[in-house]
Amino acid sequence: MANIISEGIEVSVETFYQPDYSNPVSGEYMFAYKITIDNHNNFPVKLHSRHWHILDSNGTHREVEGEGVVGMQPVLNTGERYQYVSGCNLNTEMGKMYGTYNMENLNNKEIFKVNIPIFEMIVPFKMN
Repeated sequence: MANIISEGIEVSVETFYQPDYSNPVSGEYMFAYKITIDNHNNFPVKLHSRHWHILDSNGTHREVEGEGVVGMQPVLNTGERYQYVSGCNLNTEMGKMYGTYNMENLNNKEIFKVNIPIFEMIVPFKMN
C-alpha cells in the first residue's frame, strides 16, 4: 500500500489486478485501485478535481484530468475519511500512477494541491 500526507490530507492507495477484465494475449491489463482520503486538518475540505499521470513499463505516459472522483466531489470534515474504487488499464504487465487532487479549504475558500503517492500496478505472475 502506498501512503502520503500533504497539506494535512492523508492519501492511501491499494491496487488489485483484475484478471477477469484483462486480455494478456492482446496486451490489455486491467487494475482496480482503492483510495482512502483522511482529513487531518482542523477545517473542512472539498475535493474539486484530480490530475493523474499513468506510466506503462514501455515508456508510454498518459495524463488524465477531471472533476471530482468517480463522479463525486466529496466534502470531508475534520477527522473524516472518504474511500472510493476506480480502475486503470495498461498496455503492459507493469505500470505506475501518481497525481494530485485540487482541494478547497471551506473555511477560507483557498484552493490547494494534495499529492497522491506513486503506486505500482503489477500483474501477480510478474512478481515471481
